[in-house]
Amino acid sequence: MSIPLKKAWIYLENGTLLEAKSFGADDTSIGEIVFNTSLSGYQEIMSDPSYAGQFVTFTMPEIGNVGVNAQDMESRSAHAKGMLVRKYQGRYSNFRAEESLDAFLVKYNVMGICDIDTRYLTKMIRDEGAMMMVASTKISDKEELKKILESSPRIEDVNYIEQVSTKEAYVHNNATYNTSGSFEYKNAPTPEVKIAVIDFGVKRNILNEIVNAKIAVEVIPNDFQAENLIEQYQAKSIDGVFLSNGPGDPLVLKREQEQIKKLIAAKIPIFGICLGHQLLSISHGYDTYKLKFGHHGGNHPVKNEISGLVEITAQNHNYNVPDNIIEIADVTHTNLFDNTIEGLRYNDEPIFSVQHHPEASPGPKESAYIFSEFLQLMKKNRL
Repeated sequence: MSIPLKKAWIYLENGTLLEAKSFGADDTSIGEIVFNTSLSGYQEIMSDPSYAGQFVTFTMPEIGNVGVNAQDMESRSAHAKGMLVRKYQGRYSNFRAEESLDAFLVKYNVMGICDIDTRYLTKMIRDEGAMMMVASTKISDKEELKKILESSPRIEDVNYIEQVSTKEAYVHNNATYNTSGSFEYKNAPTPEVKIAVIDFGVKRNILNEIVNAKIAVEVIPNDFQAENLIEQYQAKSIDGVFLSNGPGDPLVLKREQEQIKKLIAAKIPIFGICLGHQLLSISHGYDTYKLKFGHHGGNHPVKNEISGLVEITAQNHNYNVPDNIIEIADVTHTNLFDNTIEGLRYNDEPIFSVQHHPEASPGPKESAYIFSEFLQLMKKNRL
């Protein structure tokens, strides 16, 4: 059933005021606007903790047509500030659907903006870069919206990790989906090693893929103590550490950087994805920088510098590691859109990382082999 759409107003940091319609939460919200080029997977994107603090502009024009369901959640909540779409389809149709996208957004107090020219917005972001914005279903005055935006913290000023990380350690046992069409989780294969996953905003399907690679998983909060993990590693209670994806600017995570430096010094095998990849770079003394509009989508070509093959990857990041990190690491993957670094293997250390998302969800699975490479690294390191 279609829902009545309310009026909404958007004020962008560059002074642009736009009128649109809204679904989802009835609110006034501030965040950073980015665009995502994925053709499917809007629920996975909205529930990805890495989008905390951001409004996602979808280049796919029809959104909402397959509804939402509990199994496709990438975390326990929807973390994005909101979504901007060309056309919202309230009449969903899919055999797995449990509720509408509108109901889903209302449940998690997330705004939905529609009947807006997303092509115009995408081109603006591409030309001017990601920027802060405010959206409201209650305020239409440009000067009032401008005042609200100017008095609000920027995304780089907020530690969103504190909001999205788990508060208690837990064990994750689910493996990836099977292919029979039943969409039930497979039984987890017998693990060969065990790791600690440091949760900076980890996606559920990352954990699924790790378990599927025969790795036992315990997820721990972001306020971990490196000394505890080092003791566990020396006692052979764990075989390595995984640094997860997550939102925001990695440079603000000073405490986490100091703890990671201790793990590096202890020669523990470490694998990082996205934010974890960036934190490893910073912890080695190479600060990250912000891309103009980031990489967000499920169709980004990345060259595997070891095999020479091109992998189509899922991406979600605004920050990148610097080129001079080749002083201490070999580049294993390169983004073919802009030649930025997508993967690293550190010299003389059992540490590697990738910027893209090998777990996909949504997106292609051509990079899923990387989880098995982590297994082999840990087994080799124990010999």
